[in-house]
Amino acid sequence: MNILCVASEVEPFAKTGGLADVAGALPAALAALGHEVRLAMPLYRQVDPRRWGFRPTEIRVEVPVGTRAVEARVWEGALPRRAVPIYCLEAPALFDRDGLYQDAHGADYPDNLERFSVFSQASLRMLPLVGWRPDVIHCHDWQAALGCAHLALGPLGQEPFFSSVGTVFTVHNLAYQGLFPATQWPLTALPPSAFTMQGLEFYGQVNCLKGGLVSAGVLTTVSPTYSREIQTPKFGCGLDGVLRTRAGDLTGILNGIDPEVWDPTTDPHLASRYTAEKLAGKSLCKLALQQRQRLPERHELLIGMVQRLVEQKGIDILLQALEPLMALPLQLVILGTGEAAYERSLRQWARRFPDRLAVALAFDNALAHQIEAGADAFLMPSRFEPCGLNQMYSMRFGTVPIVRRVGGLADTVVDVNPTTAAKTATGFVFEEYSAEALVDAVRRAMTAFRDHALWTRLMRTGMRQDFSWARSARDYITVYERAIAKRRAAPSS
Repeated sequence: MNILCVASEVEPFAKTGGLADVAGALPAALAALGHEVRLAMPLYRQVDPRRWGFRPTEIRVEVPVGTRAVEARVWEGALPRRAVPIYCLEAPALFDRDGLYQDAHGADYPDNLERFSVFSQASLRMLPLVGWRPDVIHCHDWQAALGCAHLALGPLGQEPFFSSVGTVFTVHNLAYQGLFPATQWPLTALPPSAFTMQGLEFYGQVNCLKGGLVSAGVLTTVSPTYSREIQTPKFGCGLDGVLRTRAGDLTGILNGIDPEVWDPTTDPHLASRYTAEKLAGKSLCKLALQQRQRLPERHELLIGMVQRLVEQKGIDILLQALEPLMALPLQLVILGTGEAAYERSLRQWARRFPDRLAVALAFDNALAHQIEAGADAFLMPSRFEPCGLNQMYSMRFGTVPIVRRVGGLADTVVDVNPTTAAKTATGFVFEEYSAEALVDAVRRAMTAFRDHALWTRLMRTGMRQDFSWARSARDYITVYERAIAKRRAAPSS
């Protein structure tokens, strides 16, 4: 099967979040199953062609936007290690910038609709020119959603080259929809007939993500629980009705992790290596983390957090919980960046409790690995969480997760109770979105931590879970087959 993945960010070339991890890992896993996979992404300023061995081609694609055309040049490269081909679309006026989606002040670029309209269209229009036809095109999130819309709602989909190509659209986070004023509609290059309630119109605005939801052959999201949650008003972000009408085409497939990157037996960032059978090295990792973060070298529960400091991640209830948490015999290490108000509050708390709370307001990949390995437990009190990766990283490192039962966290962490404790439990799960529920879950973890045999069993059970992409990739192949069959069974117009 020939598969084209279209994503606005791909690890390790350009990344702001989990989308890049998926876009870099899933194609490699699909290729390992014997399929021919290629990727398309923009050529941002932060993508260093020399470092990654990218080569410019003579292929240039003309893309209509409004009353003019934008030219995008095709560069060729490959994912490291897996050698999966990647096409980078170069349009300097649109992508040669410091940020992927926002400026240095955190404001969205005002021309984002034009930028990702060009990217989505160029990803399709280049294919006949490079001489490769996919059986299925897999578009990720709102930045690539217009690709599905063009194949279903525009004249591009009627061209013979695309007549039998299936489409899949994946929602990584429904809260980010790509909303723009109706006056910018011409930048999509879609016909006026597509700007309706049944199309991309959303309360008088252009909604790119909705374009993917209404036009792709098959829809996926990143965990089974999240696929059900987003069909409800509570989690649907205004699109739950659209999703309910497409419930038969919607599948939740849990994201995977790269077991080679997240491996305590080989990780170069760790002070010591260890396995599920030989855990002594984890104690040395904890000691090294305490030393690096200037925390006392105490044998008490050390909790780690690595995440964006935004409301989605539960930072509001964490701040409410810090007073009672800091009264407990525990330590907390937090790594991340985000909203300025949250950063200020965490700095203040860290100054107040320097022997209990360490805060690093940065993006630091090495420290992220050291927290995953050095902490005893990992806290994720998310308001909503489409999938979540850190709880899987944590279990891989024998670090016991404390999570709220939502989205992918509900699908991956088995709560400790009298029935599960002996064999299947991997962490501590709480239901209510409140500081009180968070503190209660931490207290439960502290009690379990004092039971060495129970805690060791939790660590080992988590380390033996299979969160590899190989499992998820097989589920995607089934989805691709459905999309292809659906496209080929559709009557030609």
